[in-house]
Amino acid sequence: MGLNLRPRPKPGSLFNKTTKMIQRIQSVFLLLLALAMLSVLVLPLWHKIDGLTQQELTLTAFGFAAKDLQLPANVGPVWLIGALAAASAAVAVLEIFQFRSRGKQLLLGSINLLLIMATVGASFYFSSKGEQLLNLKLEGKFQMAMYLPTLALLLNLLANRFIRRDEQLVRSMDRLR
Repeated sequence: MGLNLRPRPKPGSLFNKTTKMIQRIQSVFLLLLALAMLSVLVLPLWHKIDGLTQQELTLTAFGFAAKDLQLPANVGPVWLIGALAAASAAVAVLEIFQFRSRGKQLLLGSINLLLIMATVGASFYFSSKGEQLLNLKLEGKFQMAMYLPTLALLLNLLANRFIRRDEQLVRSMDRLR
């Protein structure tokens, strides 16, 4: 007979609240969403190489990186991609900690949907700008970070679905009382 000598957490302690929050599947989806959007900040979005001149152009979340190529000054605010991705990750983390208010979670999920779509739109816009900067006959290739907002969008939709399911469960329990 083994004795368990570990102290049990108090019923209202932060440990209990945090473990209840993490046990919900939507919290896992939101955490993965935040990680996906933070990955957009560090991974390249788009890359193009001109085989003849050995010029390279890479789009990241904060600008273009060029090798053997002079970039024009009017490329635009590429940093917007990084700002939108960081805002989306921050909203997802905030949404995790709003677990007591499912209405706020759903509102934050809708805001996050708009931020993710804006990130996708800005990424495609600046990749098309990049296509025009280097040999128009060659096509650039999308990199891993270009697909991560799509994954984040799917995770956001799944999280919102489970939040709605929790809300419906609570409402049905209220009707029984």
